[in-house]
Amino acid sequence: MSVKYFLCSKNIRRHLGNSFKGCAIVICSLLVQMPVPAIAQKKLTLTEAINNAFLNRKNIQAGKSNPAIQKLETEMLYKKYWPQISIEYNYLYNPILQTSILPIGIFNPSYPLDATKSIQFGTKWSQTAGITVIQPLLDQSIRRQINEAKLQEQMAAATQAQSEYELAYTVAKTYLEISLQQAKIESAIADTARTFISYNLLKNKYDEKRLLKSDLNKSIINHNNTRQLFSDAIADLIADKVYLLFLTGQANIEKVDITIDTGFFNIHKILPANTNPDFELIPEFQQLELEGQLKSMQAKSEKAKYLPTLSFKGFIGANQYTNNFDPVAANSWFGLSYVGIYVKMPLLFGDDKKRKLQQLQLQASQYNLQKEDMTAQHSEDAVTAELNMEQIVGQLKTQEENMLLTNESIAIMQARVLEGQESASNLNLEEANLQQLKSLYETTKRQLWLHWLDFQNVSGRLGLLWK
Repeated sequence: MSVKYFLCSKNIRRHLGNSFKGCAIVICSLLVQMPVPAIAQKKLTLTEAINNAFLNRKNIQAGKSNPAIQKLETEMLYKKYWPQISIEYNYLYNPILQTSILPIGIFNPSYPLDATKSIQFGTKWSQTAGITVIQPLLDQSIRRQINEAKLQEQMAAATQAQSEYELAYTVAKTYLEISLQQAKIESAIADTARTFISYNLLKNKYDEKRLLKSDLNKSIINHNNTRQLFSDAIADLIADKVYLLFLTGQANIEKVDITIDTGFFNIHKILPANTNPDFELIPEFQQLELEGQLKSMQAKSEKAKYLPTLSFKGFIGANQYTNNFDPVAANSWFGLSYVGIYVKMPLLFGDDKKRKLQQLQLQASQYNLQKEDMTAQHSEDAVTAELNMEQIVGQLKTQEENMLLTNESIAIMQARVLEGQESASNLNLEEANLQQLKSLYETTKRQLWLHWLDFQNVSGRLGLLWK
């Protein structure tokens, strides 16, 4: 990546000053070991990075189809209001015809009054063909199903929003890591230059037989540590950039390099401006709210199953009766039709309505309780993150002052060592002390920005990063 060219051409000159020649050779030698071609950098803001991730990540694009799929499901339910038309046909063979007992004595005075006779009705073969039309007039269950489907559309949208919310958090965190790595590299450049100067001072004294080898070794160790930190920071920066390019759906990652908007990371503006959290902007809260509403709606649908339904029903067709198999026998077809109102009053389904309703009510209560608990948890997390930020801002100011003073002390010690007025061991100790201070500072700064990002996440403010 062009980070090699960027560091050698700009940052090194800025930080090394008068000692540029010797130190630049040391630092650029580290970069030369990394076989990455120079590529023009493109500035990428955090908002652009998040929106690119939304646009290019395939799982996000796939998830956008879920609300549309659910909408089609809702539209299909409206067809239940349409007439239901079916063509019916059946052909039956009746091996045993139905027998009925007729009171023939009532119809024929020549027989006793209580005389009866068994008579078989029907024919061996019969067939029926026709068209049946059913038009729903009143069915509360259809409306309940449509309402549930509309709510499912909102739930699908909330699920998609939650996926985007989580992706945005990951992108922002990676973007933050890149900023921290770049700051760490700049610090490592200055550290490498400083320890190189100290090493040269002590090396000259050692060559003049005025310094113990143990003191020179300690200066070499200090310099090696800063070189390693510099090399590690470069590797971490490249890894973070590659990951950000992956998150944003960038193709040909090995041929692309980016630079971030460092102006976005201003510690002096990091504390929130007394903004109250808005948890309803967090999709996860919306999901729980909709889940609770769905269970309440399903309870209404369960009740609607036991409501009467009213339909218009009509049939037109014909029957055929023959004693021999002859589907097209002449004069054997007889027309048949009817129209009427069809009322259905469900009584039993083999279900336990009472317990089913209790189950749905308990599930709705579960989601409401989960939402209340999540609200309390996010409130606590937001307050804690804000308190931590306030505390860490104070710590950073103290650490910055300590590093500045230690840097001044080292510069004075370097001059005194050169004049023979200061011991090499004290200079080495101060160098090691500054390295520890720098490490603590970078760790503390990372904690600050992570607390800031967590505050945005748990307070519902994360959307401000890309909207």
